[in-house]
Amino acid sequence: MGAMNTKRIAVFISGRGSNFRAIHDEVKRGIIRGKIVVIISDNPDAPGLEYARSMGIRTAVFEKKREESRDAYFERILTLLERESVEGIVLAGFMKVLSRNFIHKYPNRILNIHPALLPSFPGVEAQKQAFEYGVKYSGCTVHFVDEGVDTGPVILQEVVPVLEDDDEHTLADRILEKEHVIYPKALQYFCEDRLEVRGRRVFVRPEG
Repeated sequence: MGAMNTKRIAVFISGRGSNFRAIHDEVKRGIIRGKIVVIISDNPDAPGLEYARSMGIRTAVFEKKREESRDAYFERILTLLERESVEGIVLAGFMKVLSRNFIHKYPNRILNIHPALLPSFPGVEAQKQAFEYGVKYSGCTVHFVDEGVDTGPVILQEVVPVLEDDDEHTLADRILEKEHVIYPKALQYFCEDRLEVRGRRVFVRPEG
């Protein structure tokens, strides 16, 4: 695959951006045939922004104005994405719910990671939900984004056992380790045009 096949990717963060770092490592190694063209955050103090700048990646902060609608907020972001010819979007801890129009602009081109085995424990504090429910296994899920909350087609999942001496924090830490493995892998497949969505199922085409 030559440079002409390199997909232009935007990564959305709200905090430290650990999944962004894991993905960027694989981009630097040439495993992911993508170019991260911009890091977008709703939080000007997100630690991940400083890392992005240190790596020479463009950053853009979009703080939501008090009277601004969700649609208007995301229209501002869309203007930048279109100017940058972004082809794929990676949500890496971004804490805003996307607008319907935004999702429709990028069908099956927005990836998200969730720290549970969907469809179990969607929404916030998934690790805490799983721990308090008493499950023996949890994990993480990379999925395409649709209009629901964590309801899009599943791309990859990884199972993490819940140990008897776990608490929600140790479980979250071990899930995060697996996130750093499967999120770059899912983006690799996306950038190689190997993901095929049929209904609710996502198939990974063989290489080549």
